[in-house]
Amino acid sequence: MFTELNVFKIAYSMATHAGKRQALVSQNIANADTPGYHAKDIKPFKEVFAAGARPASMVASRGSHLNGTAGSGIDWAVTSTDAGSDPNDNSVSVETELLKGVEVERQHKRAMAIYKSSMNILRASLGKN
Repeated sequence: MFTELNVFKIAYSMATHAGKRQALVSQNIANADTPGYHAKDIKPFKEVFAAGARPASMVASRGSHLNGTAGSGIDWAVTSTDAGSDPNDNSVSVETELLKGVEVERQHKRAMAIYKSSMNILRASLGKN
């Protein structure tokens, strides 16, 4: 029948991306007053996924793990802004970070909705409502 259900892998990757981006947004807000701190972010999920990166089935987090690949196959490269706009060379804008946080929350809710909808379709196709 089905060997892989890619919709679940995509939803998982989208939720993982949202989690990583939320961590960076939180870090940026926490360092809003730190001299010399530059805001960090990762590429939007749409760009990462369009670049051809696809989620791997198994991931090895240590070299001693069997049958897994090192890393997830997705480029979560963290980028930072070059120059600060404040006199103390800090480039964090709290307002911008709050807007990013809302965007990330929506992305995570979208990923969970895709996952839930796919589970409902799968259950309906198996006749187990």
